This record gives sequence, C-alpha cells and structure tokens, in this order.
Amino acid sequence: NECTDDDYKDFYRKVFLDYKEPLFWIHLNMDYPFNLKGILYFPKINTEYDSIEGTIKLYNNQVFIADNIKEVIPEFLMLLKGVIDCPDLPLNVSRSALQNDGFVKKISEYITKKVADKLIGMCKTEKESYEKYWDDISPFIKFGCLKDEKFCDKMNDYILFKDINDKYQTLPELLAPVEDPDSKEADSKEADDKTPDSAETTDENKEPEKNTVYYVTDTVQQGQYIKLFKEQGMNAVILDHNIDTSFITQLEQRNEHYKFMRIDADVTDSLKSDDDTDLTEASASLSEVFKKALNNDKLTVKVESLKNADIASVLTLSEQGRRMQDMMKMYAAGGMGGMDPNMFAADQTLTLNANNALVKYLFEHKDSEHSGMFAEQLYDLAMLSNQPLSAEAMTKFVKRSNDIMLLLTK
Repeated sequence: NECTDDDYKDFYRKVFLDYKEPLFWIHLNMDYPFNLKGILYFPKINTEYDSIEGTIKLYNNQVFIADNIKEVIPEFLMLLKGVIDCPDLPLNVSRSALQNDGFVKKISEYITKKVADKLIGMCKTEKESYEKYWDDISPFIKFGCLKDEKFCDKMNDYILFKDINDKYQTLPELLAPVEDPDSKEADSKEADDKTPDSAETTDENKEPEKNTVYYVTDTVQQGQYIKLFKEQGMNAVILDHNIDTSFITQLEQRNEHYKFMRIDADVTDSLKSDDDTDLTEASASLSEVFKKALNNDKLTVKVESLKNADIASVLTLSEQGRRMQDMMKMYAAGGMGGMDPNMFAADQTLTLNANNALVKYLFEHKDSEHSGMFAEQLYDLAMLSNQPLSAEAMTKFVKRSNDIMLLLTK
C-alpha cells in the first residue's frame, strides 16, 4: 500500500532493463494455504504473437531459482514479465516431480485466478482503461483462453472485440438483440391472444438458431465489404491477429448459440435490393463468359441486384473453405507440407451486380471481342477486395489495365 506507481515502474526497469513502461500490473500476496508474493507486469506488445517472450523470475526467500518454470507458472503467463517469491516451493526436486506435485498445481491455479480477477475487475470498473490496453493484451488473453479452460470460462464475457466503427464490445453486447418498441408491443399482444391449446410445441432435437458475428481480417483489403456493411447499418468486428482463427474456432465449439463469419464469406440479403427482376438469363450468359475468359469451369458466377450500384463485382469464399485454406497455409509455413492451400478455390463465388452499369454493358455486349478482357478485369478487381493477387496475376492485371485505358484513347 505504501508503493507508488513510480516505485512499481522503477522496479520494472531495474529488474527487466525494459525502457518501455508496462501497461499495468498485478500484485500477488497470499499467506494460506501457501506463502506467495509477487508482481506480474503486462508489457506493451509491439510485435506479432510468435515473437513475444516474457520473463517471470521465480525466487525462494529471495534466493533466485530460475526464469519461466512452466510447472509453476501457467504457460500463457510466460508472455508477461514478473517476479514471484514462494518460500514453500521445494528447491531440491526434479522438473518431472514438479509436474505431478499437487501443491505446485495450486500455485499455478491461484496465479491464473488472480490474473483473471484483475482483468474482469478492470472491465467492470475501469472500462476505458481496459479498452485502451486491449489491443496490447488481447493476444495474451486469447492465448490463455486456448490453453486454460478455467481461464476461458472466467474471461468469456469480458473478451473485447473492436468493431469497424472503432468501438469495443463484449460478446454479450455484440449478440444482444436490438429491441424495437413497436415489435415488442406487437409480440406482447400476439402472446396475449394465444390460448394454451394454440401454443406452439418445442422440439428438443431442433438445432439452436445461431447468431452470426461478422468479422474483418484486413480493414484495407476488405474495405469494399466494410463500406457495404456500413451503408446498411451492419456491423463487424476486427480480428487481424494470427491467433484469431484458432481463437474463434474454440469460441464456437464452446458456445452453440453463435458462429463467426468473415465479412466477405457471403453476400447477405441485407446488401441486396428488393428488385424482383428475373436474372436467370443474365446469370447463365455471364457465367459462360467468365468461365471461358478465366478458363475456370469450377467458378460459381451469380448475378444479383445489390443496393449499391457502384459495386460491379464481389468475390466470396465460404467460411469453411477459408479456414481450411488458412490451416493449410499455416502447416506449409511450419514446414509440414500437406495439401495445396488453393484446393479450396472451388468454394469461390463471383457475384455480379445487375444494377451496375459496367455489368449491364457486359451482358448486352457479351459477344464483343473485348468481353473476355472485361470479364478478367472484373474478376481481378473483385479478387483484390478479397485477397492479394499472385505475382503472375498482378502482372497480367497491370498490363490489362493499360490495354483498357488504351482502348479509351481510340
């Protein structure tokens, strides 16, 4: 209680020789059922998760034992920096004995609980500070949720998600339905009018309806989709860390009431206009043009009426196909080989906007000598809003762009 913030910061600099100030810290102090004192600092993280390495020094009565003993310190806390002094910790036992020691396990569980309690307390009472620190501490929390079920259970409702409007929300806030006073009154009246005999029966075996949480992995690359969402008052969260794919998969497995879907995984009904024009002929004709121009019979081509007439084409990849693609890339990066990451390209769907002038022109002049070139250009433009082009595709795209501009000069 006598220590000031400056005392904590000075101690941090002297022990860890770190010139950056820690975000915040947790002071551990326990007398029963074991003796333990310590300080855990949350350092400012400026790098990707893979290269983060903290240091937690373990002491026994101020006698240094070692750094980062995983049997005592939970693995995910190794991202932090700190000092722990535990006089009750045995000094003359092997690492394997520590792994099977129930006393050591209690120490580990206590430290985990204290960290979770600190974070939950901040979220409840210091929300602004918690939001300010979130981008730095989120990899640590997500890694902790992946590694420790109890920690995940405690933190589940206090994990923040930054949305495309730069606001931070928890999962319960994201999934909370927006109540419409008029519909609420109507529902109440409808419920009053129902008799017990007319009440609907529930099916216990029925699949629970899942709420969809849309997400973005690259705000620049997926800017077109973000613009579409904002225009319709829709929201999405930003998940741009390399740990997020595993993290959201785990969240879905632990909760049957929601699912995550990347913003470009589908063209939702909210983005489509109410135009009931029959687009069957346009879909068939343009599908043939694009498949021939791209030499890709597996590509699915659809024509839809989108609300925003400025959007010519949108490329979507199913959520399952994307996650499998990401997994294959991860395995390939780890030197594990395996399947071709591009094998899920068959899940791609190219949606052409019937309200766009360029798409209308292409449909009316589908037999033109330049129709193939325009089809390739529209596909590449849609791809650029979805993911980077390959080196070969980018070279062709640049040359084709020059050719199209040359046509305008004639």
